[in-house]
Amino acid sequence: MGLFLVPPPSAANETPFCPDWSPFEAQQALAQLQAQLDGWDDAYYSQGKRLVSDGVYDAAQRRKNHWQRCFDRGSDNTQHPDKIAGPLSQAVSHPIVQTGLTKADSRQALSRWLEDRQDQTLWIQPKVDGVAVTLIYANGNLIRAISRGNGREGQDWTPKARVIAAIPDRLRDTLEQVILQGELYLRRSGHVQKRDGTAGARADVIGLMARQRLTTEDGDRIGLFVWDWPNASPNETFSKRLERLADWGFDTRDYTFPVKDIVTVAKWRQHWYRQALPFATDGIVVRQAQRPPPATWQAKPPDWAIAWKHPARQSLALVNGIDFSIGRTGRITPVARLSPVELDDRIVRRVSLGSLDRWQELDVRPGDQVMIELAGLTIPHLTSVVLSAKPRVSVAVPQAQNYHELSCLELIDGCQQQFLARLVWLSKTLGMNGIGEGVWRKLLKTDRLNTLLDWLTFDQSTLHALPGVGTRRAQQWQAAFQTSRKQPPFLWLRALGMPKVSQEVLSENGSFVGIAALEQRSKTQWQAWKGIGPSKATELAAFFHDPFVQALLQRLDNDVWVLGEPAT
Repeated sequence: MGLFLVPPPSAANETPFCPDWSPFEAQQALAQLQAQLDGWDDAYYSQGKRLVSDGVYDAAQRRKNHWQRCFDRGSDNTQHPDKIAGPLSQAVSHPIVQTGLTKADSRQALSRWLEDRQDQTLWIQPKVDGVAVTLIYANGNLIRAISRGNGREGQDWTPKARVIAAIPDRLRDTLEQVILQGELYLRRSGHVQKRDGTAGARADVIGLMARQRLTTEDGDRIGLFVWDWPNASPNETFSKRLERLADWGFDTRDYTFPVKDIVTVAKWRQHWYRQALPFATDGIVVRQAQRPPPATWQAKPPDWAIAWKHPARQSLALVNGIDFSIGRTGRITPVARLSPVELDDRIVRRVSLGSLDRWQELDVRPGDQVMIELAGLTIPHLTSVVLSAKPRVSVAVPQAQNYHELSCLELIDGCQQQFLARLVWLSKTLGMNGIGEGVWRKLLKTDRLNTLLDWLTFDQSTLHALPGVGTRRAQQWQAAFQTSRKQPPFLWLRALGMPKVSQEVLSENGSFVGIAALEQRSKTQWQAWKGIGPSKATELAAFFHDPFVQALLQRLDNDVWVLGEPAT
């Protein structure tokens, strides 16, 4: 057995099946995945380097938790600390712990969370991509700034906080103790998350706060988003809290809005994903206005707040199999079948690997965990193998030498894909309305379609005899076949696979020169025409000199064309 034996779920939000592994195989797979997660954690939290996107990291974490549940090894759902430049030194305790956030992995999950809280007042905010901080004010004066650390204690950032203009030294009109929790972010004027991504914003803030001394210039590059005032009076409404924060100079109110249902939440998520903001974001956060007393909070995700990340443009996917698509010209394209993953709110189950050479270079096999991202706006692209399955699985690969521009002009063993692609191209080129891949698949089941022109003998009764084909449909198909007979020879030659050339190359005095004249042309004669180089001349000569092509063209001459002109 191996990693490749994980069956695919039917949808991205469906619980995946457990792998059919021995205890030893399960231990190996979990150790390999945990080592990768540890490497990403070390780079991210200790060095400020984001090696993979949140979507990839979260997918790997979910897969590890699922495998742990499958094999009763426990599940680790703890939040990772915001470590800055290594372990905490001279740790300072938070007066109220920073809790972290549960992450909804789908629209459906967030919708269920909302439905369970219909009796609550809920507010939505952008999830600012920065580093968390606790600010403590006494008698209106800033007395302490603490990094998130492990949620219970962090580093003393007070000297640096006094250099950051976004953090006021004094809050006016208050003598009470004020504890604020928020996010330090890198200022990015006009930042559009969908277009710009995170662009290293969080790593830049980590780097600035890790310095021994923060300059005034660097301090001005850092903004503050206050997302909570946990020790505010419980008698004060959430709206009143937002007003007080605004009076103190914080812009929280500008990015905090009431929500009740998933439709509204999804609209805000898309708005903040696509519209310009002064900071990078990685999703949204929904919070209850009423929470338990802060003294009861723990350094782990609570049930009164939840995050929903922006549509992932990069994720980790499990390869279930490798297929090989053979096109009309014999090009072989490897395609990876995936356990469904969500990218930019779309479910991706298959991804092209481009070419045999690229597949061999990546060495993608069933059971591998691979990086998937969107190339451009919509096309999924496999960028790398993150974790290779052990042992490696052998894959049956079509022999490249068996497929080329003149192969599979008839239906023989191993030619099903290319022959079907040729038929689809033929009907499209000849303008056969309503004759597409589905129709050709049905006709192939008759065992009477063995060359590219056998369909010329199909009459209406033959078509009507096919399962599920009524009189009207048979008439439509027959009419499409008859229409093709009126097409000029130039289009027929293209439909059969002739290399692309201008119509003038096949004409003399404005008329088609005839099949015999084309079959007699040598490579040198083809190359004498304007725009035809050595490669194209070789392809044209090979096409018209191929015995099977010549048989097809003779059939056209006999059954379709009359004196070199299309039959009427």
